[in-house]
Order: sequence, then C-alpha cells, then structure tokens
Amino acid sequence: MSQRVALIVNPTAGKGAGRALGAEALRLLREAGHEVVDVSGSDYQQARTQARQVVSDGVDTVVVVGGDGMVHLGVNLCAATSARLAVVAAGTGNDFARNLGLPVRDVPAAVALLTEGSTRRVDLGRVSDGVVGDRWFGGVLGAGFDAVVNARAQRMTWPRGQMRYNLAVLRELPVFRPIPYAVELDGRRIETRAMLVAVANTTSFGGGMQVCPDADVADGLFDVMIVHALSIPAFLRVFPKVYSGTHITHPAVEIYRARRVRLEASGIHSQADGETFADLPIDAEVVPGALRVVTPSEVPA
Repeated sequence: MSQRVALIVNPTAGKGAGRALGAEALRLLREAGHEVVDVSGSDYQQARTQARQVVSDGVDTVVVVGGDGMVHLGVNLCAATSARLAVVAAGTGNDFARNLGLPVRDVPAAVALLTEGSTRRVDLGRVSDGVVGDRWFGGVLGAGFDAVVNARAQRMTWPRGQMRYNLAVLRELPVFRPIPYAVELDGRRIETRAMLVAVANTTSFGGGMQVCPDADVADGLFDVMIVHALSIPAFLRVFPKVYSGTHITHPAVEIYRARRVRLEASGIHSQADGETFADLPIDAEVVPGALRVVTPSEVPA
C-alpha cells in the first residue's frame, strides 16, 4: 500500500555514505509507489523546519537516513503524533536501530519494512521546558563525562567515526573530575559525586556502549545508571567494560529503575541520542508508547 512519506537525509552520515544511501532510499521509495516529500534541506535546522510543516500537514511515515542524530530528529517530529518513524540506519553507531532490530546500512531491507514490516509502539523520554516546549529522546540521555566527551567530539573535524569519540575520551579524561549530583528517582533523592549519570530508554549509546544492558523500550521505565566517583586509573579500568555491559558488576556502578527522573548539577550540559540536549537541572519522564516506529515483523534476537 502506497504511503505519503517525508524523507530526511543526513548526507554526512556514515563517514559520508549518507548521501548515496539517501539517494538510494529516495529511488526505492518512489519505485515502491510511495509519494515522497524530500525535506532534507541544506542543514539540520532547515530540515527540521520543513519536516515539521509536512508532519503537521499529515504524512504516514517520516523516513530518516542517517545515524542516531537523525533518529533524534525523527523522534522529536513523530512523538505523540500519528506519523510513524522509519529508520534507514546509515550512521557510525546506529544504536537505536540495533536496539530495535532494524536493518543497518541495508537500504532495500529498511525501505521494504514500510510495507512488509510492523508498526511497534515504544516508549520515549520527555523533558518539558516552559520556553521551548517538550523535548524527546529515544535512546539514552547522559549528563557527565559522556556529555563532555560528546561535546568535544562534535567540535572535532578529525578523525571521523568512532575514532573521533575515542580521541575525545583520551583528551578529556586527564582533566575530568567527579561531579556533585542530586538525582531524584520517583521522588527518592540521592546526593553523590559521580563520573556520569545516564537515563536510558534503550540499552546503548556511543556506538555500542551497553550502559544499561537490561533497558527495555516498552516497559514504561527508565534504567538509570550512576557511576559514582572513581580515580582516573580506576575509571580507565571500568570504562572499556561498558562495551560488553560487564561494568555493572563494579561496586561504583549502580542501576535503578524509575518513571520520573530529576538530575541536578551545576554547570553540566546533557546529551541525548548523541545530540547536545539541555542544561541541568532537568526533569525527565517516560511516556509509554509515545512513538510509532516501523520494525521487522519478527525482531531478530
């Protein structure tokens, strides 16, 4: 069945592969009989503005071609609307796509899901702001070492891909100090000095870092990880274990579950889905089933 589709492409995704993959997606969508409105624009802001108008006018599906940053844009366009989100995963990390069992760098398989796949409702995180309104995230919101590293990585022009993040880690680590936090979990207040706090809807971020390996996008709860204060040598021993999820056995790492989370810390900025997000303090809540996303009929294990 043909659909009206808004297409948004990040041409720089996947070390520059996004442009070609976006062109392939456009061709395949049209060949499948879909009415496609390309709202990619010349930059992120223009794409967002154009896409908002198209979603407001009514589309069946928003298709994003890129990595988790483009997913973040799609989440904020489709959250709490009737529009579905479809992801053509073309980025470096693709954490959201992997969490939902979506094809990665396989444009024909991703496009085919619009007609052959299923529509699944998943939870989202919502942060309300009286000035800019509701802001949403689909994966992980982090505030601490990860956000500092993410900000540095976004300022860097070399190298590309995962190595840029790794280099940012090496540059930030020697000067990083534990941060005084207040964390409220469904009203329970925890005051601590920590390396980072992550509020997770999905299991991973940063290209496979399994920060909360048991997080579930449909359980109506955040998994909240707190890495309490560690010396730099100790942090260096723990940090690599995040890729296997075995860091959670360390006594400095605690994971809680909550529907509502408040994070307080002075001078700290958060990141969500790998994108610069909001200054602390912030209040986040899980909104069950807030996003309709196109997935395989049978999600791979």
